[in-house]
Amino acid sequence: MASERPRSASNGPSSGGTVNGWLVAILLIAFVALYLKLSGYWPHSLYDSTAGPREITPRGDLAEDEKSTIAIFKADNASVVHITTSALGEDFRMNPVEIAQGSGSGFVWDNRGYLVTNYHVIRDARPRRGSRGGVIHVALPTSATSYSADFVGGSSSTDLAVLKINAPPGELKPIPLGKSDDLQIGQKVFAIGSPFSLNQSFSTGIISGLGREIQSEGGQTIKDVIQVSAAINPGNSGGPLLDSAGRLIGVTTAIVSPTGAFAGIGFAIPVDMVNAVVPRLIQSGSEEPPSIGVSLFSDDLTNRLRQNGEIKQPGALVANVWPGGGAQAANVVPTRRTADGYELGDLIVAIDGKPVTAVKEVADAVSHKKSGETVELSLARGGQSRKVTVTLHPRSAAPDE
Repeated sequence: MASERPRSASNGPSSGGTVNGWLVAILLIAFVALYLKLSGYWPHSLYDSTAGPREITPRGDLAEDEKSTIAIFKADNASVVHITTSALGEDFRMNPVEIAQGSGSGFVWDNRGYLVTNYHVIRDARPRRGSRGGVIHVALPTSATSYSADFVGGSSSTDLAVLKINAPPGELKPIPLGKSDDLQIGQKVFAIGSPFSLNQSFSTGIISGLGREIQSEGGQTIKDVIQVSAAINPGNSGGPLLDSAGRLIGVTTAIVSPTGAFAGIGFAIPVDMVNAVVPRLIQSGSEEPPSIGVSLFSDDLTNRLRQNGEIKQPGALVANVWPGGGAQAANVVPTRRTADGYELGDLIVAIDGKPVTAVKEVADAVSHKKSGETVELSLARGGQSRKVTVTLHPRSAAPDE
């Protein structure tokens, strides 16, 4: 019986060789991974399950100028209102609807509900002859209620307007009033308003120019305008310009910009003008100062009469007396036509004891007075002199001539 030949080692794979091969491969992979990790090429995870909030670095106290700026906003922002206007139209069923027109800013003038803004902000919504006008809404920062505002009066020549709302006095915080005749270039200024309808926006800058002139909505020149670097954009119009004491020194009204957005030059109507015009608008709806109720001859004509010897002294000659005016009630005599030509009226030679030599001085004498106040006229006529007390009336009461 033949014996079985033992198998040669070369006839099949060795298990020991297989193990060694895998070990080498694993070591090679581990080496490559270690190399990539140490070299920064190994991909890192984007997430860390142990992540938590960082420790807060202590702030320390605010800088003094920051404290001052914050205090100004806190003190005055409750006085600034957001104004939106709508036109009255009709839908396809002929039902009345409001059509949004625009928005702007304003501020509380007093606790009776009077507000001040720019005339151009509410111009298209104001009542007009033969038109229903529009609707003016006012949002107060102190109230969740939006109030419907009445148009009291407006001045296209100064771009100022007064509105009135029926709000509780507790929701009305009048803005502190300053003056503008002592402003200096370089002073800090602050503006609060609603640019692009972003209510209660606050910006700061400096006075960069004084005595500027701009054109009003009515085409007249507004003089002594304040130029500022504080950011003013559409919607800021009618808002307050404040000094570092938080007082009103102007009403933001216009910008110079090739794009319509702020470009570093803004303008504000000086508060001295505002404080003169607004009371007149509240009194009568007109910016014009009150009047004694007369029309006067020109200085040239009066001077010729004086040269001819018909008038013996300096003064302003009364041409007409307005019906229902203060002068008529005080029996001021106008110039009259007669069969022989004319009979000269009263010559105003002084107002409240101050001599009058020209027509302009009559207007100047009442320019800072209010309707309802009185002035004393010193009159001369026909060699006689007398004094009368005249109650001032709104100029809007003057007849059309």
